Amino acid sequence: MAIVSTSSLLHQYSSFPKCPNFSHYSRFRPRLHFSSLRLSSSAIRATAAVAVEPDLGTQQNQKLEVDLFACPVCYEPLIRKGPPGFNLPAIYRSGFKCKRCNKSYSSKDIYLDLTVTAGLKEYSEVKPTGTELFRSPLVSFLYERGWRQNFNRSGFPGPDEEFKMAQEYFKSAEGGLLVDVSCGSGLFSRKFAKSGAYSGVIALDFSENMLRQCYDFIKSDDTLLTTNLALVRADVSRLPFSSGSVDAVHAGAALHCWPSPSNAIAEITRILRSGGVFAGTTFLRYNSSTPWIIRSLRGTYIYLTEEEIEDVCTSCGLTNYSSKVQQSFIMFSAQKP
Repeated sequence: MAIVSTSSLLHQYSSFPKCPNFSHYSRFRPRLHFSSLRLSSSAIRATAAVAVEPDLGTQQNQKLEVDLFACPVCYEPLIRKGPPGFNLPAIYRSGFKCKRCNKSYSSKDIYLDLTVTAGLKEYSEVKPTGTELFRSPLVSFLYERGWRQNFNRSGFPGPDEEFKMAQEYFKSAEGGLLVDVSCGSGLFSRKFAKSGAYSGVIALDFSENMLRQCYDFIKSDDTLLTTNLALVRADVSRLPFSSGSVDAVHAGAALHCWPSPSNAIAEITRILRSGGVFAGTTFLRYNSSTPWIIRSLRGTYIYLTEEEIEDVCTSCGLTNYSSKVQQSFIMFSAQKP
């Protein structure tokens, strides 16, 4: 990514916020089972063991097993070699490989990179402006230090209340695996992990710097370092999980940042098990009190109407859609039948 000056980034921060200020217009069967978040030494694995070639070998205190994660190229479950466990230290010391694609993945940084472009040396990919902005170190640093707090001007009730609302939607997913897509600096990922309500939480984002910022917050809390919390870099339109393997997916203030909301929601539907829940928040393009001229405007991000969000969820096969709206804020939920 090109080097950008601090003044330029600050200009971007003021000119292209993650949200506009609208205040003026006012189960994959068999199901994967995980241990409690408090038992950090246990491994997360598929219920069926697999045979591996003798030359792959194992070392003391290491295992080869089919992992929860899947190859982002072919969606084949990855083979994991390393210490058991779903906590950050165990995943950092593990190697992952797709036997079908013969592609390896690792935690060279503090996160596991499961993008299609992971490990490439020559090819690089530039995403749309709305995606690239959040890959900058400055925006990642500012996200929980003023940026996110600005959302209340558009009707967001605040992280604590939004977390409570999400937990209500995820009642049926308690004890299962939750993926927090487009997690940013992990504001909600950390809350989900500390709640103890889920057997595993995956903080997933495309931004390397957001995941590094998330780790900075995690390492300041010793209890989070040993919970079943993983940091994964991935593309929301190419999620590295087997079909029907996830119990709940959360997307906080994220949908409007996705290059293709329909592709992302289709992917979320694919990885959800039967009965799994998808819940998210975003900014509405307009509400009933927004002037007509504003309704026609679209900029860096894709702001949808309430009707459009329901339409795309339904078209992707989700049911039981419900939503709560406050000014330009919406929290919505839908379920995989």
